[in-house]
Amino acid sequence: MTETEVEKSEKGFVPTLLLAIFLGGLGVHRFFVGKIGTGILQLITLGGLGIWALIDIIMIIVGSFKDKAGLPIKA
Repeated sequence: MTETEVEKSEKGFVPTLLLAIFLGGLGVHRFFVGKIGTGILQLITLGGLGIWALIDIIMIIVGSFKDKAGLPIKA
């Protein structure tokens, strides 16, 4: 790997985004990327009443959403 290559998560961009859009209020996208603790919190709070889920969708789209290991979701 060269200096310009960034290691990326093995979790896909499209599945993560689709899960966030359709089931974001239940935190399913967070379970998918391995963030079990915050997934449970989103499930209990219904995605922070939708606000937290919306922020996650935006973060996924702009490429700043990371998986459990801290690696960015690959596009």
